[in-house]
Amino acid sequence: MKPSYIFLAEGFEEIEALTVVDVLRRAGIDIRTVSITPLRNVRGAHGIEVVVDDIFAEAELSGAEWLICPGGLPGSTNLADFAPLCDALKAHRRGIAAICAAPAVVLAPLGLVDGRECTCYPGFEDACSLAGGKVQPGARVVALDGFITAAGPSTATQFALAIVAQTLGDDAAREVAAGMLTTYDK
Repeated sequence: MKPSYIFLAEGFEEIEALTVVDVLRRAGIDIRTVSITPLRNVRGAHGIEVVVDDIFAEAELSGAEWLICPGGLPGSTNLADFAPLCDALKAHRRGIAAICAAPAVVLAPLGLVDGRECTCYPGFEDACSLAGGKVQPGARVVALDGFITAAGPSTATQFALAIVAQTLGDDAAREVAAGMLTTYDK
């Protein structure tokens, strides 16, 4: 299995990023944390500092399983302002996941929500709609084949389990969920 990458920028939403890393690693998925800055320490929106696995220049993104963008502000804006990541997302096209503000702030301007069902943090729906996204009002997670979006912090576990399900199957997602004393709601 090829590695997946989650991108961290100053101001990322910690629960969304770290939950994804934790759940995917529980499933045995190779997930790498990547700083979009030249620094290995990245501070989240609530002051939690994370030491990443790679800096962007070191990450071998070609053939990646998933490219994942957590939300948070200004984290999502910082991701959107980083042209090398935007180029990688546009080139990847399949195996893209974003949560919270990231579907609207990162993916929508790149045209990646165009024609697709999606969800995002409440209040950001217009950005997705204006970019051609088919926003699902009130949806917590929208999991299409190779394209997953979620609404925000409270959806982080189901968002991560949806990535597991698309990578390893529904049974694997249910098994990881059971080990965490929760359920996988497809």
